[in-house]
Amino acid sequence: MNAYQSYRNLPSLAGICSMQDAMKSGLSVEECVRRLKRYHYCLKRLHQIFTSRITSEPIYELKMAFSLHAHYCAEHVSALRKRVGEMREPPLGLEAVPDEGLRIFFDEILVAPTTEELLLGVYEEAMPRIKEALEQHIEDTNKLADHPSIRLCRFALIEISEAIEYGNKAIAQLVDVRARERAKPWLQLLNECILSGGGIGRPGDVIGIALEPKYSAKPYKFDGFPKRDERFPDPYNMGVNAEVFLYDEKFPSEPKTLMMFYKRLREIDVPEIMASIIVETPDKPWGYYADMTRQLWDEARHAMMGEVGFANLGVDWPNKVMVNFTWSMALNTQLKPIERHAVLYFIEQGLMPKTGKRFEWEVGLASHNPLSAVFQDYDWADEVLHARIGRDWYLKEFDDAKKAVQYGDECWSKVLMGWEQWREQGLTQHRNWWPEAYSEACARWGKKPDPKILNYSTTYQTVRADLKNLSASA
Repeated sequence: MNAYQSYRNLPSLAGICSMQDAMKSGLSVEECVRRLKRYHYCLKRLHQIFTSRITSEPIYELKMAFSLHAHYCAEHVSALRKRVGEMREPPLGLEAVPDEGLRIFFDEILVAPTTEELLLGVYEEAMPRIKEALEQHIEDTNKLADHPSIRLCRFALIEISEAIEYGNKAIAQLVDVRARERAKPWLQLLNECILSGGGIGRPGDVIGIALEPKYSAKPYKFDGFPKRDERFPDPYNMGVNAEVFLYDEKFPSEPKTLMMFYKRLREIDVPEIMASIIVETPDKPWGYYADMTRQLWDEARHAMMGEVGFANLGVDWPNKVMVNFTWSMALNTQLKPIERHAVLYFIEQGLMPKTGKRFEWEVGLASHNPLSAVFQDYDWADEVLHARIGRDWYLKEFDDAKKAVQYGDECWSKVLMGWEQWREQGLTQHRNWWPEAYSEACARWGKKPDPKILNYSTTYQTVRADLKNLSASA
């Protein structure tokens, strides 16, 4: 057989491997499925960790990264579930915990009390081990017989490697020598957890280690109160109503696109809300979590579009634009998960008419700001997808579509914004930051500020973001 030649020396076996590679026995279906289930468990737990820590993580860049990496994990979990289902495996047993060591390993990372330990646990312990297991799978299996699994492993490796690279850079900036030294005993526990079950992929020696949980000895409790870093000095500020300005016909498109950048950056609060819905809504089909996590990541992208828009204009947004957290804070602390989802669905439906996302895109085009136009173009496309996700997973809870929308409006109306209370407590003065931000943008545009635009001062005290009047402030 070593003398075997393909026709005119064309690449054999569709180019996926050599004839010699295809002749090795590789993994049995049983062993392949055993490993795939372990990868599935690990990535599903990582998805849980990323999602659970978005809201309570104060550093904006990490919120955004966790949103992306949660989406990556969800996508690869979906692919692995599908692959296991193809391999003579019903019932699939995908919800079973592979071994106690793995359970404790991820439980410990989930409840890591500091950002430094969380980063070390995720990016130096969990993800590199999964990467190694996927690489080993490709090495061990028959590249012809198990090509569908190899393809999944290769795709997962691309994004896991990207996440690890990000994590390494973040750790280099945020984890000093003392923090790493303090974490040593805990990192040793994580290593013992993996060793106790013989590793993640290829079966190793099972070591009988008595595992004593450290942080996870106390059950995990989701923290739904949003945290922000020091670049958000006035998070209760509701002093500038972006929507009233945006829909006022007397204002031109150029300053409106500045307000749209504010609206986009303010969407930090949507991943914070969606994370709470995902974490606090158990026992749904996996497709629910995958779709909701895709939307969560899209909303994080929208926030970063606003960040890029301000950076492009040279506007110092941390000092000139007071990005608040009042919406995510209020919904997460006052409403049940289904009520938060209802509000989200209500808002999404309102974005579909001509006065919604299409209008924002048209403003972007008219502003002659190419970046605003392209951002709003994709933002609009994303929201069409999000409306579909809402129909698939929220609307089916109702027997009437109008009732579903009405319920969302009712839930939003239940949310109390402590406008006067926050001011009396000294949490904010609802300072009108618009004149400073607009003036800085005008300097970039080489224009003198228009007094009518400069003096804009409508707040959210009596007008909601969907322009609905509020009878009174809480």
